[in-house]
Amino acid sequence: MKISLNYIGVILLFLIGLVSCGTKENKQEISSDTSVQESYSNPLDVAFGDPFILNDGEGKYYMYGTGGGAKDGFAAYSSKNLTNWEFEGQVYQGNTEESWASKFFWAPEVYKIEGKYYMFFSAQWKVNPTIEEENFMIGVAESDSPTGPFTEMYDKPVFDPGYPIIDANVYWENGKYYLYYSRACYKHPVESEVADWAKEKGWYDEIEESWVYGVELKPDFSGVIGEPVLCLRPPLKMDDAQAEWESRSVTKQEINRRWTEGSVIFKHEDIYYMMYSSNYYAGENYAVGYATSKSPLGPFTKAANNPVLELNTHKGGQVTGTGHNNIVFMDNGDMYCVYHGRTKESGQERVVFLDKMEIKSDGTLVVHGPTTTPQDMPL
Repeated sequence: MKISLNYIGVILLFLIGLVSCGTKENKQEISSDTSVQESYSNPLDVAFGDPFILNDGEGKYYMYGTGGGAKDGFAAYSSKNLTNWEFEGQVYQGNTEESWASKFFWAPEVYKIEGKYYMFFSAQWKVNPTIEEENFMIGVAESDSPTGPFTEMYDKPVFDPGYPIIDANVYWENGKYYLYYSRACYKHPVESEVADWAKEKGWYDEIEESWVYGVELKPDFSGVIGEPVLCLRPPLKMDDAQAEWESRSVTKQEINRRWTEGSVIFKHEDIYYMMYSSNYYAGENYAVGYATSKSPLGPFTKAANNPVLELNTHKGGQVTGTGHNNIVFMDNGDMYCVYHGRTKESGQERVVFLDKMEIKSDGTLVVHGPTTTPQDMPL
């Protein structure tokens, strides 16, 4: 049989095309393999406020936060490398007949304890006989899986201190559990030199404040033991080293409130570090500081290098509103600060940032952010 050279040429071109296609597919598979990814950039592709990341201890991470597509509840994302996130859907649903919570679902944190998962969160309590505008309380839900569904453990909040509370954070050691929360600013006017100054200028008649408290939790999370202890509050005097950055919501005429909220506590070499956020969460001056103590319930001393995380637009950057952070503890001992912020592109939408943080040899806490340039991948 005689075969023309043209026919052979067609066959050769076809075979070369198959090899070429296979090579392209292999290259695509390699490029999508996150194990060879060398860097990442902020913000991450997650539109959350108040982000919290759980290291599940099995090579996977789960992120929870305010918003993110959830209706009357919370959604979750999962990741194997902290930078590429997959949407897992809604994991907790409130505002049902059985739920104590009706609306304003904020700041979920999930803890893995003896193989089960516990979600602490803030929401508006249905029991509201005086029809308060802010009737926030803290509840707890449980699940056998980090992706839910989470079911409320009790048909009421963990406890009622007599004022609205938000931003739960839980710490445990030596068989004891501690709950930290922020008393809302609502109907909490506080006398201070900053308040007097703002009144003299004719800006505000009063300044409301939120304060961070800590209290021991019952082991079954059904209530608290003892009375809450005041841990952090805004400064009283204007010459206080912390007064300038913690009062910007007032001095920049954003609103007549000073916040101390979004607290998160951890222990490093026998010292307790409590990070917290100040200023208006919806404003550009939202920022993070920290304080230290030798006891989980204080007294706490605020750090000289505060704030450790703030807007960078005055330095030529594009990030504002950096706050309500949490900490990711890596298996190799590294720490990362996860927080929300805003960029010029995101506008008022809060997006998630992840930046390395460390405790220096002298005990100083440093957050290497906010960044928008390429960073080394977490290990």
